[in-house]
Amino acid sequence: MSQHAKKEPLSSKLNKPVTDELIMKITKEVVIKFIEVGRLSPAKFEETFQDVHRTVSDVARGSLADKGSA
Repeated sequence: MSQHAKKEPLSSKLNKPVTDELIMKITKEVVIKFIEVGRLSPAKFEETFQDVHRTVSDVARGSLADKGSA
């Protein structure tokens, strides 16, 4: 226990590329939460999933921030 594991600085963790798999997992969790709280019906599932996926992807890749500053 005399050796301590080196911790990666937070700034370098934030600069890691976001994978499509991570975006899909986050989208899935958000949509599941919408279903659990009754905000999403089966009739709107496809549209809502696409909207959430697009938003998560834009935020993760920084393109949503670019649109807001224009």
